[in-house]
Amino acid sequence: MSTNDQRLEYLRQVAAPNEIPVPSPYKKPQLQHAAGAPKKRGFRRHKNARQLVSEELRRINAALEASVVGEPPNERKKLRVRVSHFSVDAPPSIRPTKRYCDITGLAANYKSPTNNLRYYNAEIYQMVVKPMAPGVDQEYLKLRGANFVLK
Repeated sequence: MSTNDQRLEYLRQVAAPNEIPVPSPYKKPQLQHAAGAPKKRGFRRHKNARQLVSEELRRINAALEASVVGEPPNERKKLRVRVSHFSVDAPPSIRPTKRYCDITGLAANYKSPTNNLRYYNAEIYQMVVKPMAPGVDQEYLKLRGANFVLK
């Protein structure tokens, strides 16, 4: 016997006590084929937006029809809700809004305490924001829609 055959024989001897018989409490019999091979599960398909909207339309219409059984048929047609891509409302985002520098348009890391302008770094603050005239900062804030008008 060669050394490779001896190694294979040793591995078979070691692996033999580790095998679990088919009617095991760890293996579900409904997932086993008759031949003993595990049954393949069909892959799970995610539904696209059109399918979700059409299912929601069917659910809403079924609920409306169940609630107005005693009304005439022409009244039922008026109550049908038309669901489309434009009528589906989403809740507001829970992620924080992104803040951008009012001067450069880069991601704003800081905010000036005197005039509420957002700026990218200390260099922009020293060169642009700090020496800014009083009316100019309101023009920058007006571009962002955050200006305040004193009356």
